[in-house]
Amino acid sequence: MKVTIDQDRCCGAGQCVLTAPTVFDQSEDDGLVQLLTDRPDPSVHAEVRLAAALCPANVITVHEGDS
Repeated sequence: MKVTIDQDRCCGAGQCVLTAPTVFDQSEDDGLVQLLTDRPDPSVHAEVRLAAALCPANVITVHEGDS
């Protein structure tokens, strides 16, 4: 799995951080999403998929596989 974000569209809701805190964080300056790792451990793949689904601004893209 590879994760990408579109930080320009982030609204700072924080659902990603609550759902997958080892993968996502929020900037202290503006509250926007920060990606901690673009290749999360397989043990958190379900949480990353859920975070992408819950994102109100739809800024998280999950690329399945090795690419």
